[in-house]
Amino acid sequence: MERRCLVLIPGLLNDADLWRDQVAALSPVYDVRVADITQGETMAVLAETVFALAPERFSLAGFSMGGYVAQEMLRQAPDRVERLALLDTSIHADTPQKAAERSALNQLAHAPGRFHGMGDRMMRAYMSPDHARDPEMTGRVRAMTQRLGLEVFLRQNGLPRTDGEAALRAFTRPVLVLCGELDGITPLAGHREMADLAWDAELVVAPGCGHLTPIEAPELVSAALDRWMRRT
Repeated sequence: MERRCLVLIPGLLNDADLWRDQVAALSPVYDVRVADITQGETMAVLAETVFALAPERFSLAGFSMGGYVAQEMLRQAPDRVERLALLDTSIHADTPQKAAERSALNQLAHAPGRFHGMGDRMMRAYMSPDHARDPEMTGRVRAMTQRLGLEVFLRQNGLPRTDGEAALRAFTRPVLVLCGELDGITPLAGHREMADLAWDAELVVAPGCGHLTPIEAPELVSAALDRWMRRT
């Protein structure tokens, strides 16, 4: 029997290692594929890139910026998506202030010698205090940011984040919404809102975790994804 396909989309300055533990846990049961969203110049192009990786029908999980790509995919071809998971992300467009902050950060990072991947200050913003002191976790995050580098950061950070509320409201198949309890980048309140908007959603909260739940709570995330994949 053909295995169900699960496509995982990383976030900003993430590669496949973000999903390392989920791929290991779920691959014995599902056809798990990790998208590469480092090359496209628009969210629409990134969505097309992910569609090209997938079969005609598949389950889709997007983390952080990957959640925005997933929402764009719902706008383009919702019938191809069997179920949707949104992890540590948002459905809201950038406010003018947020867009200005992204532009300023790109200008700062572009200055010679200013981009060093994920520094200690950013690590504390993205992870819980305990996990930001964990050398194995922080080492994985730093390695990803250094592998991808400045060019990818500038391209991904500069992409406009558009509103996904209508696409989520219209989606009538199983939805998983997952967030770290201490996520300061995309807070829990926004995930409660997404779960309320979706037609058939489960909300999962990772206790004591920040924004990077696939790394900070690998077993919880894998179990939630497996449970969601089994829903009909």
